[in-house]
Amino acid sequence: MLSPTNESAVRAVDAWPDWPGQALALVGPEGSGKTHLARAWAETVGAVVFEARAELAALEGRPVLVEDIDRGADDEALFHLFNMAGLKGGGLLLTARKPPMEWKTALPDLRSRLNALTVAELGAPDDVLLRRMLEKFFRERSIRPGEDVYEYLLRRIERSVPAAREVVRRLDEAADEQHRAITRMLAREVLDADGTLELFE
Repeated sequence: MLSPTNESAVRAVDAWPDWPGQALALVGPEGSGKTHLARAWAETVGAVVFEARAELAALEGRPVLVEDIDRGADDEALFHLFNMAGLKGGGLLLTARKPPMEWKTALPDLRSRLNALTVAELGAPDDVLLRRMLEKFFRERSIRPGEDVYEYLLRRIERSVPAAREVVRRLDEAADEQHRAITRMLAREVLDADGTLELFE
């Protein structure tokens, strides 16, 4: 889903396998949609989602996705993944909240790889992207709320993909429990229940 806040990052990810060194870091704050974009890439290109105990030899010649790399990673394994990324059919997409320059490593060779890594940055979702995500989550539940519901939510919910998914879930459950349609009034009641409105009004 393209919007002004993520267009350049989406285009950078879609440029695989023409990434410099066939490796790319996808960086953005929590809730910016990194996982959504990275998993969509992995599904499209048939990438392997790296697990800590994965057999590295089995990943040779395959694109690989490693998520949340700045929360801790095996330096030796990551260095080998960089080496394999340059092989035919390879590729390495790393997601993180912080830029590669801030990732910790004790390996000088890996440090130089990280410093040279191309970075695609995601910002917090803007109105365009957040609206599209809300539409998607409502559509997945076969819900078609009125325009005023979208306008109300966009002004009041946290600007993140998980927050959008959660508010749709809560609205769906409230509507089902109370046998009501999803309206602006129900949205207000649901947000008011956890004090969300106090942040905005």
